[in-house]
Amino acid sequence: MKIKEQIEAAIDVKKLMAEDLELQQQIQKLINWCYDSLKDGGKIIFAGNGGSFADAQHLTAEFISRLQFDRAPLASIALGTNSSSMSAIGNDYGYDQVFAREIIAMGSEKDIFIPITTSGNSPNILEAVIQAKKLNIKTMGLTGSIGGNLISICECICVPSMRTERIQEAHILIGHIVCGLVENLYFKK
Repeated sequence: MKIKEQIEAAIDVKKLMAEDLELQQQIQKLINWCYDSLKDGGKIIFAGNGGSFADAQHLTAEFISRLQFDRAPLASIALGTNSSSMSAIGNDYGYDQVFAREIIAMGSEKDIFIPITTSGNSPNILEAVIQAKKLNIKTMGLTGSIGGNLISICECICVPSMRTERIQEAHILIGHIVCGLVENLYFKK
């Protein structure tokens, strides 16, 4: 694929999202959940693997630092960022438990959990969602068009694509929309 074709492919996914009212309603629901959680003293919890792990950290940083304007920090964490905990949990309990153990330790029913998986089938994400549900943590997954096993255990925003890079690009767009609108609501901008 040539450069222009790659750009057009990315635009095509965004156009599909712009036309999908159900997807937009899900994003609005997530915005409302995040706003309510933060107002109630909760936090936004992200988790992902590989590129989605980087996306989880990126979006956490947008909440804690700032996105559109200078403001107070908003509570958010990305699971798995403590490498000692991740390696200990992986060694002692298995890699599928690395996020689940952390959400048990740090999650509360005031929080919102946003697991990110392009396939919807990452075992450690699925295990974390199972634990989040046991803790009554509202969960909205970000995934691709198929949704994988994730769609059977939590609400999901499914990006209309099968291409990992297009899905990840859209996840960042969704995260920026959520963070931007939450900070506007929270700080009444």
